[in-house]
Parts: sequence; structure tokens; C-alpha cells
Amino acid sequence: MNKRKVYLFLVLANLFWAGNYIFGKLVVAELSPIQMTFCRWLIAVCLLFPIAQWVEKPAWKAVWKNWPLLLLMGLLGVIGYNLLLYEALRFTTSLNASLVNAMNPALIVFCAALFLKERLSKYSVLGLLVSLVGVLLVLTKGQPGFIFQMAYNAGDLLMLAAISVWTTYSLLGRRAKGIPPIAAIAVSALLGLLVVLPFFLASGNPFPLSGKAVIGIVYIGIFPSVASFIFWNAGIREIGASRSSIYMNLITVFTAILSVLMGNGIEVSQIIGGLLVFAGVYLSANNRSFGRHPRRDS
Repeated sequence: MNKRKVYLFLVLANLFWAGNYIFGKLVVAELSPIQMTFCRWLIAVCLLFPIAQWVEKPAWKAVWKNWPLLLLMGLLGVIGYNLLLYEALRFTTSLNASLVNAMNPALIVFCAALFLKERLSKYSVLGLLVSLVGVLLVLTKGQPGFIFQMAYNAGDLLMLAAISVWTTYSLLGRRAKGIPPIAAIAVSALLGLLVVLPFFLASGNPFPLSGKAVIGIVYIGIFPSVASFIFWNAGIREIGASRSSIYMNLITVFTAILSVLMGNGIEVSQIIGGLLVFAGVYLSANNRSFGRHPRRDS
């Protein structure tokens, strides 16, 4: 695969993930987070299994033997992260949610060093601190001195919880190295769906939906859940996870662009905070001693 195609895949993966924030904000007006999560991954599962069979041709019996691990990954990555994300979008903007999410790579680096004894370089420490300052500016709207006085936006706090869940999922995912990646997410998504099914049925009938909501949930089910995952892993195979992870910064960039195109405003503190987050994540992503970053499927 030539370099241009690799970079295009990585750009598209993050563009689709950015669309998850924009469309998620629209759909959450008609569907509850539990309904959105179920519908999204129901669509994804119907596509992921045939794609896994076509691309990876996995030994499914061997994959299913790892069901306890895949179930836990489903509870965290499929259910936990997405429920918190969509709940957060009920209270905060798409841009703020993506800015808080942008510190996730640095947080993963820190937790990997703390719990998995990965070597943490001075650049990783600096990157984490810079990212935290950037997120602080976003959360306090450029007035960090008010951190102990202000009433926090519930959505911003939920996003902090979401990235904590995703960090746990990512570290846990290192135990699934021997499982084909598309097959792993397909099985974990299916197990997650089975767990959330009773809650979805108890949530009431969300139908009929508006045309806008239908388009949004179909987009979320196909592009962020399936296409981004495939493009992302294709890029990682070609240039490595460390270099690919830098492209995650584009999620917030694309979210900001899409948000502005849809008529939403943007504050100076969000721009400054976002730049600091990017700088911090860049420092962490270029930490050569850290090794491979875990895959991302949200």
C-alpha cells in the first residue's frame, strides 16, 4: 500500500470518528444513550462478522474460547464508553466532548506505565501535563482559577469518566493480542449487545424516528463502528501504531470544523485548550519507548 493511501485511510478513520460526536449530539435528542448504543452496535455486528470472515478467516472456536475477556471488553468498550459518551452529549457540546477525549492517548501512556510497568519517558510526562492543562482550560472556559468555585458541566465530567473507561479497555485489550482484531471486536460487540438487550427492551419503543435520527444512527453504526476500525488497523499495519496515533488529533480538528459548519460557535479558550491538548498528545505519541498503542474502535 502506498503512503498516500495509508495517510488517506488514517484521515478518513478520524473524520468518521469526529462525525460520531456531531451525529451523536443530534440523535441523542430522540434516542436515549442505551437505545443509541444498542442500535449502533446492532448495525455494526451485522457487518463486522462477515467482514472478519472475509478479511481474517479466523478460527471462530478459538476466538470464542476467550469469551470472558471479550465479554469484559464488550462491557467496557462497547457499552460503558458509548453510554457515557452519549450521556455526555446530552449536556455538553460535541466540540467540548472531543477536546476532553483528546487527552485519552496521554492518559493511556501514563496508566500503562503505572499498571503495566511500561517505561515512561520525560516526554510522556510532559505530554500528559500539557494535555491536562489544555483540558482544564476547556472545562473552566479559560479561567482555571475558578476550578474550585465553578459548577462543572455534567457532560464534561461524564467525558472524563468515559476516557477513564476507555483507558481501562485499552490496557485490557493488550491481553487479546492473539485474537484477530476484527473478530475480537465483533464478538465483544455481540456479547455487549446481549447484556444491554434487556435494558434496551425496557427503555420503551423509540420508533418512529425522524429522518435525521435514522440517518444519524445508520452513519454511527457503519462509519465510526466499522469503517474507521478497518481503516485505522490498515494504517497501523503499514506505518505502526505510534505514528498512526498522532492522527487521533484530527478528531477534534474535524469536530470543530463540522461544528462550525453546522452553525455552532467556538470560544477562544476552546481553541487554546485544544492546541495544548494536541501538543501534549503529540509529545506522548512520539514517545519511542512506549511501543505500540492499543487499537481504537469507538
